[in-house]
Amino acid sequence: MRQKIEPINCAIIGCGNISEIYIENILRFSNLKLVACADIVKEKAEEKGTKYNIEVSDVENIFQSNDIQLIINLTNPSSHFDVSLQSLKQGKHIYSEKPLALTFEQASLLIETAQKEHLLIGCAPDTFLGGSWQTARKIIDDNWIGKPLSSTAFMLCRGHESWHPSPEFYYQKGGGPLFDMGPYYLTSLVFLLGPVKSVFAKGKINFNIRTISSQPLYGQKIHVEVPTDIHAILSFENGVICSLIMSFDTWSHHLPFIEIHGETGSLSLPDPNQFGGKILFYNQFKKEWSEFPTCFDYFTNMRGLGICNMAHAIQTNSYYCATGELALHIVEIMEGIHKSVEEQKIISLTTSPSRPDLLPFEYLNHIP
Repeated sequence: MRQKIEPINCAIIGCGNISEIYIENILRFSNLKLVACADIVKEKAEEKGTKYNIEVSDVENIFQSNDIQLIINLTNPSSHFDVSLQSLKQGKHIYSEKPLALTFEQASLLIETAQKEHLLIGCAPDTFLGGSWQTARKIIDDNWIGKPLSSTAFMLCRGHESWHPSPEFYYQKGGGPLFDMGPYYLTSLVFLLGPVKSVFAKGKINFNIRTISSQPLYGQKIHVEVPTDIHAILSFENGVICSLIMSFDTWSHHLPFIEIHGETGSLSLPDPNQFGGKILFYNQFKKEWSEFPTCFDYFTNMRGLGICNMAHAIQTNSYYCATGELALHIVEIMEGIHKSVEEQKIISLTTSPSRPDLLPFEYLNHIP
């Protein structure tokens, strides 16, 4: 008989908008036990604690608790580094919302600290663990489109000031379309194609001042600090060249999310901010687009699936997919793109993580 493994006690720091889906999913995972939540705005933590019957604590108590093994960092991106570093220094494993940090230097220090303390560090996004992305990876690995040659990736919208209750950060250092949505696109591309070798980019600020039209800050002005219209060329180690456009300055468009083009066929893939979606396939014989059936599970919003996978790794000393090393590479890509915009030159990257494996099946019994 297999010995029963006790669940990992975890706590959430940061009880904003994104925390709700994390909490709902974590409560489903049998290898995780959510024991506390905290937020710098105590009312937010109290709201989540009441709704989901979770103990409300404060950040320092969570850091100091001997009962908590894993901290889930859902704070504002500008706080990711400080909260994650303090967690590691207190002997806690850490899983952070994206991005891992706002600079490559900060992200590197987190990885070094985790290694020094013999702790695991993981990071969102984990959408690439969804059924559509796992299927897309198998399509490529099984040679359905031949050797990948090129790719395109597009994320264009009109920004967040029309709907987000506090959109200022999206236009400050560490924000913009690249650091906001880039991790979804770049993580999916690295999962499918492997690490990026170098980047070159053009970018600009089209609107220096933006007006908030959402509540409660309706009418307030935002001074834009980062490029909101970025066009980049990514050169992958395997020879693939990807054209990437990220914009907060576009009213509408008909561009696909991500496409991969190979020697014998092409893939058109869904929104990388989602776990599922339609996969379209074209090859040299059929010569028409058709939907490719998915062969993996998880298509709904399963944010936290990467935490479940990481908890299994903590329990069994095994592999997990959404690693800190992967997140570090994503931060270096994004910082490299911004640096290329400023310096107008090709930026070579120093990190080269392995492509994440397909989601292991051994721990799936943790998920009802």
